[in-house]
Amino acid sequence: MRQDISLIWSQDIRRLVDPVPTAPLAARGEGLDGPAGRIFGGQAIAQALMAAAQAEGQGRLAHSLHASFLRAGDVGKAVDYQVTEHFLGRSFANRQVIATQDGQPILVVQVSFHGAEDGHVHQVDMRTHLTPEQSADRLRQWRNRTDERGRLFADRLDGRPIEIVPIDPDALFGAEPQSPRSAWWMRLRHPAGAEPAVQRALLAYASDMMLLRTAMFPHGIRPFSRGVQTASLDHAIWFHDTPDMDDWLLFETDSPWAGHARGLSRGHFFTAQGRLVASVAQESLMRMRRPPTPD
Repeated sequence: MRQDISLIWSQDIRRLVDPVPTAPLAARGEGLDGPAGRIFGGQAIAQALMAAAQAEGQGRLAHSLHASFLRAGDVGKAVDYQVTEHFLGRSFANRQVIATQDGQPILVVQVSFHGAEDGHVHQVDMRTHLTPEQSADRLRQWRNRTDERGRLFADRLDGRPIEIVPIDPDALFGAEPQSPRSAWWMRLRHPAGAEPAVQRALLAYASDMMLLRTAMFPHGIRPFSRGVQTASLDHAIWFHDTPDMDDWLLFETDSPWAGHARGLSRGHFFTAQGRLVASVAQESLMRMRRPPTPD
């Protein structure tokens, strides 16, 4: 029987994001989390990032990650991560991670590491939003007035290790066409107090949650709709600073384009004080399923 993910998370955070080293440049992780028997893409990315970080001996931290999903992973099987060192300099290091199951690659990730340096600083501003507490009150009110299907969508998030509180529940869970822009607050349900490398892996996990939804907004597609086949195709993260996933982060997203059964989504992670800690981009499959033809 599959274990409750929230219980696993509360007992040992690393079981979801930190694979076990099996050799100096290799690790093995458990496929614990995912829909319909498939490994959640955010978990695979997080484990690949940690496999690359385990090879880091100079105190550098990941500043960018580029991932390509090749095959769906089986949640019931272990994932092997093989790390290749492509570059090792004084300031930067670059490693490739190939994740495999049964000898077949399911994910390829390129990770770049950088030592701390001083430099010019600027960032985009966080838009004005409701606070996490105000957003939580709004979500409770929405649950009381929405339909059964809407509550079902929201309830599916309750058991996840990342707490999600949308600024606008109607947009996130509803079926009415919306502008392709959204925002929600995120944090760990169980504080981890993790070190910087693990905090980056936790954000990598969270960055694949609901990001595709923004590309669906203009088309009135509800979450988990059977009328559309969805999957992450590629995923990129730029870490601007070490996030603290124990505290609230605002994930602002937008989708500049969709077409040819694909959708592009982008996002920024801000602290509650407005500091930009990471940026994300993802292209996803958005393939409409054809209704069965009558005999």
